[in-house]
Amino acid sequence: MAQFNHSIIRAAVWNLAGFTLPGQRVGISQRSVKATSQARGLALLDAEFVTLVEVSPLSHIDTLIEKLRGFGVEYEKTILPQPHGNIHIGFLHKPGIEVSNPRFIPGSEGDYARGRQAIAVDMKVGKLAATVIGVHFKSGRDRAEQKMRDSQCRVIGEYITTLQQTPGHKRRGVFLMGDFNMIPGQDVSNFHLLGGDDVMDFVSSWDLQDRFSHILKKGRANLLDGFAVSRTFSNDYIKGSLRLFPMHWTMDMGREEFRRSVSDHLPFVASFRIF
Repeated sequence: MAQFNHSIIRAAVWNLAGFTLPGQRVGISQRSVKATSQARGLALLDAEFVTLVEVSPLSHIDTLIEKLRGFGVEYEKTILPQPHGNIHIGFLHKPGIEVSNPRFIPGSEGDYARGRQAIAVDMKVGKLAATVIGVHFKSGRDRAEQKMRDSQCRVIGEYITTLQQTPGHKRRGVFLMGDFNMIPGQDVSNFHLLGGDDVMDFVSSWDLQDRFSHILKKGRANLLDGFAVSRTFSNDYIKGSLRLFPMHWTMDMGREEFRRSVSDHLPFVASFRIF
């Protein structure tokens, strides 16, 4: 096992925009400019642990790892194929970070019959031990979609509550991140149910100075992505560290160009101490 000689770890989350409509080519082509641009963006982000949403096809995570080596960055992967559909949730992590026990949260697709299930892994580095949960909830701004997210959030909130009452996990942190498709202040019931027994602190609703992550066609943006840490035993989160990573700026692009050629989402990154 490689040594991880740092005092903190930076954990990020990014939606790769791999969704495609039925009848179209599945996901992002290995030889596409978009795949290379995403690898370049991840190299600039250079986080130690990354939750990736909308990995499509499943092999796209291997494509990114291969292309990242060309930028001098080494990552390992953890991913499970979703039971339904062709967009997946996976994790990249640098050597020296232990990631184990990948599992789906049963029933976390909720009432969205062919929706994405949340995936959880156990992560350990230094003195930091946590369960990381990656999510991709139902999109849509109407009441029907909000109720569908309610059904997904309820299952995950109950899972987190049960996990923190389980021997061996009571003193472990829980990090929840992904494409929530929820807007703070609007989707109140979604956040309430996802928080479980008042155990999750939605730092993306409070610490994040930028109020957008999803770039719309018209150039406007919403804060649809989310990042939460458990209230109990979450002292490892460095308060105020969560930031929107302006990947479009680092790649010398405007938001509209970035949306067309890289992704319609920008990543978050937060810091956690491991000592």
